[in-house]
Amino acid sequence: MSILIDKNSRVLTQGITGKTGRYHTSAGIKYANGQACYVAGVTPGKGGQSFEGVPIFNSVREAKEKTGANISIIYVPPPFAAAAIDEAVDADLDLVICITDGVPVRDMIKTRYRMRGKKTLLVGPNCPGVITPEELKIGIMPGHIHKKGPIGVVSRSGTLTYEAVWQLSALGLGQSSCVGIGGDPINGLKHVDVMRMFNDDPKTEAVVMVGEIGGSDEEECARWVKANMRKPVAGFIAGESAPPGKRMGHAGAIISGGKGAAAEKIAVMEECGIKVTRNPAEMGKVLKSVLK
Repeated sequence: MSILIDKNSRVLTQGITGKTGRYHTSAGIKYANGQACYVAGVTPGKGGQSFEGVPIFNSVREAKEKTGANISIIYVPPPFAAAAIDEAVDADLDLVICITDGVPVRDMIKTRYRMRGKKTLLVGPNCPGVITPEELKIGIMPGHIHKKGPIGVVSRSGTLTYEAVWQLSALGLGQSSCVGIGGDPINGLKHVDVMRMFNDDPKTEAVVMVGEIGGSDEEECARWVKANMRKPVAGFIAGESAPPGKRMGHAGAIISGGKGAAAEKIAVMEECGIKVTRNPAEMGKVLKSVLK
């Protein structure tokens, strides 16, 4: 089993003709079942062309109607990324994954408002994407470090997503699915949303949760874990040494009003039964220690 994506997903790339879209779509096609799963590209004005055998359409709605695509991956420049999300949501796709960094906060506020009441789930923006190892890769993560197995990974940090996965694989602990949710202040799925999915997935036996300073999403997730989670969770919070008021990494990683500091997050996570390491080099070892 997996969450969000699997070998039956049908993917379209918004921004497929740009440099980044071409590069990562090509990598996705070459990974596992990618050739069957990547079915469409969308670039307005370039409909009728193709890329590595993938047909290109002028709109998401047309691509969905012609190919049955149900997931979009977005590699559209920041000024147009929120509009690309809107288009995918209006086409009633199941899932949108927005890789784009630097999307204006005002644009994302409007987009999140437009998404109310819609079925479409959003991962990102400013995220590495989602992978179900040895099945399908949608995003920019290095596929070769992943190994199929029972450990779920959810992370705000792109780089630390890769680090956690590499450590797990080195210890012989494969992953069920890995979700990089991104750290922007206005984004889609949160830690708690993904944790619910892992809790319901019969093939996920434990979860690594990577957070960052700023906001209160990790604390909210930790309290949900204490009340509901049936599986062990290990965690790490990035940016522990960041001074108050400083931005570290993602736009959402800002400490303000005495809230969002690493120490506060770690304390709540530990109170809720999550085994937390202060050393990013030991995320895999800590997860292994909580397995039955």
